[in-house]
This record gives sequence, C-alpha cells and structure tokens, in this order.
Amino acid sequence: MIFLKTYNFNTHYQYLKKLKKIPQKSEDVDILLNPKDFFRSVMRIISNAKKRIYLTTLYLEKDFSGEKVLEEIYHIKYINSSIEIAILVDWHRAKRNRVGSILVNNNRKIVTNLDWYLSMAKKYSHVDVPVYGVPVNIYEALGVFHLKGFIVDDQVIYTGANLNNMYFHQFDKYRCDRYQIIRNKYLADSFFEYINKRLLSSKVVHRINCFSDCTKKLKINKNRIRMFRKHLKNSQYCYKGVLNSNTLSVIPLVGLGEKNILNETIYHLIGSTKAIMTLCTPYFNFPKFLFKSVISLLHDGKIVEIIVGDKKANDFYVSSKEKSFGILRIIPYLYEMNLCNFVDRLQKYIDNGQLLVRVWKHKKNTYHVKGIWIDNVWYLSTGNNFNSRSWRLDLENGILFYDPNGVLRIKYEKELFLIRKNTKIIKDSSNFEGIQDYPIKIRRFIYRICYIYIARLLKKIL
Repeated sequence: MIFLKTYNFNTHYQYLKKLKKIPQKSEDVDILLNPKDFFRSVMRIISNAKKRIYLTTLYLEKDFSGEKVLEEIYHIKYINSSIEIAILVDWHRAKRNRVGSILVNNNRKIVTNLDWYLSMAKKYSHVDVPVYGVPVNIYEALGVFHLKGFIVDDQVIYTGANLNNMYFHQFDKYRCDRYQIIRNKYLADSFFEYINKRLLSSKVVHRINCFSDCTKKLKINKNRIRMFRKHLKNSQYCYKGVLNSNTLSVIPLVGLGEKNILNETIYHLIGSTKAIMTLCTPYFNFPKFLFKSVISLLHDGKIVEIIVGDKKANDFYVSSKEKSFGILRIIPYLYEMNLCNFVDRLQKYIDNGQLLVRVWKHKKNTYHVKGIWIDNVWYLSTGNNFNSRSWRLDLENGILFYDPNGVLRIKYEKELFLIRKNTKIIKDSSNFEGIQDYPIKIRRFIYRICYIYIARLLKKIL
C-alpha cells in the first residue's frame, strides 16, 4: 500500500506542490469561533441566497435548529422559484434518530427525520424543496455519507457540524466544531458539479421527501449500491487550478475507500512537516499508517500536538447512573483505552517535549473538531475523523489551504487558541481511568469483546 512506503521530506512536499490549486483572497475567508455565530451566519447567508442552495450533511435533524433551517429554505424557494435547491443526507441516518434521542407523535409512534421531511413536504406542497438520501453502502455500519459543505451561491460554508441544536448551541449544551465561510466561485462550482454529476445522477440516490406511501418502504438495490460505491472511489472534484502558486490558495479533496486522493494527501501532508504538526480528532483510533507517520515525525525530531476529546465529551457517552446502557456506550471507553496505550508507547517523546497530547472537556458539552495544521503554511479542514472508519468506509471530503505568506495565520491561531482553552495536557497514562475504574457494565462488555476477539473488528468500523 502506498501509505506504508518510506518517502523523504522532499517527496512529500513535491506531492503537495503538484496539486492543482484554486487562488483565494484572504479577505474572503471567515473563520467563525463559536457555534452561535455559525448559526446566525448560516441563517443570514441562506436568507440572502439568489442562485443556489446545496446542503450536504450526515443529517438534518427535526429540532428547533433543523426546523429553522428547513423552513427558511422553503421560504426562500417560495419567494424565488428559480433558485436551485438540493439537500443531501445519509439514507440510513434519515430512517432513524440519533442514538439516545427518541421522538414520538400523538399516536405514540416513533417519528424519524424521514417522517419529518415528508411532513414538511406535505405542509409546503406548493413549494418544491428536494431532500435526497445517499446510500454509500448497503448497511450503515459499513459506510455513511459524510460529505461536508453547504454551497450557497458562490460561497462554501465548510464545517464538520451537522444541522441540529447541539451543533448550533441553541440551548444549554453545544458540540464544539470548526466553522469556515469561503467566498470563491471556482471552489463552490467544484462542489456543485460533484454533487450533480457524481451523486444526483446516480440511480441509487433517491428523493426521500416525496409524499407517498412507498417512500419509507423504498428498498435500495444492493448491486447498484456496490456499483455506486465503486464509481465514487474513482471520482474527484473537477476544477481549473494552477500548479505553481505562491499565494493563498485552496484545494478541494474528496475520497472513498483506502486509496483515494484525500487519504493520500493527508499522508503526504503529515510527511511534509518541517517543524510542528497539530492534529485534532474527536475519536482516537488512528489507522496503521497514521500511527507510523506520527512516530516517524517524532523520530526525526519534529513536534507533534494531538488534541482529542475526553470520553465524557463523546456523543456516545452516558453516565453510569443512566438506565439505558447499550453496546454503543462502550465506544468512548475504547477510544480512551487506545489513547492510553498510545501515550504509554510514546512516553519518552512526551517527557522530552516533542509530543503534546491534549484532552478536550468543557462541562457537559461534546467535541467534534477535526483538522491538521502544518508549520503555519498548510491547513486542512475536513470531516475526516482520522480513524479507520473514515479511512476505509465513509465518503469524506476536505479543503486544504496553502498559505505560503501567512495571511491567514492570525485567524488560525485564534481558532486553535480557543480549541486549546478547554484542554488539559496529558503527562502519562496515569491521567486516565483504568479499566478497573470503569462502570461494571462497561467492564463486562470490554472483557467480553476482548475474549471473543471482536475488539479488532470494532476498531475497523469505529
């Protein structure tokens, strides 16, 4: 596999230099620093849309924030019937609610996001706002639609956030993420073209808010999904760019499966580090190549900073006092065990100051930050969690910024400062709870999966 080959710094750097780049003006890049500002900006930009609104997200949830967004889109379409609109969500996630979240109607029947999309289509039957379900694989556990980015006219709103109350901090809790608004027609066009030519043209991507009895019973053809997945593995963003750029520029990246341009670029991006790399991920489960790349940087004397979410800042975490305690609740503990082993193995680099591991936790809020910062020159914004699942199973994308003159440096430093603000620095593995300190039910689950060797399988799909 290409990611396990040994390359020197120049090879990594030349790979990045040869990527086609889209020129970008620094004043047309806004980095928002909190979810409430993000929500206000999204609503403002949507309300001022004139030409097109294309939203790609894992889910658009039926709650206060989700309803505000969808109702505003219906309103815009009503007053401007010529505007192009499409909302794309994961097909499997549309058919269920978030884990631990249950909505019921007056007849005590469980209401899913799909039910809500249908009810909104019926309520606004005179306005056409299509919602599409994208099945990246036959089963949700084997891959989801994890594409990020909202295209509004010639702007790309890029964030790892999905559309619900937590991501927008509408009530008492929030989910920490990154929020960027990029005004660039060529970047927006590349996203727009990919959605239309690679996704909406497929026979397995169906409109799921057509009000009919057959919509919820819609069955996806398995062979067509396999062909669709194969097709996506060979697809990229198409755009006109320049090769030898010495000014601020952006590179849109998309990929599915282990060998794709997004994964390959992440590999070379890490390998191009001259002095310092910062990497953020909510879920600590590095693929083999990424673990080796980090060790290689440390061995060469580089500085590596990793910011990961505390297990209590994971969306699957529940208190031991909670009655509901399903198998998915062990996930935050498995991530913590991975991180503990990582710290143990690389303790000497922590001691000499080369490796800095930070764990994010702020009250009862959760953490969803992903990205890479390299030497204040390269910045990757992505939905990729840098785990085995993102690497092999999900459809992912990202935007790589090349900033050789440091025009965005202050903006990115402010962003990182606020992310670090709610972190603690890990000195050694004693900073974590041991298995013996976990709730009894969690300990039983962990011992059971280790005994029957399911742990290895879980690492590949988490």
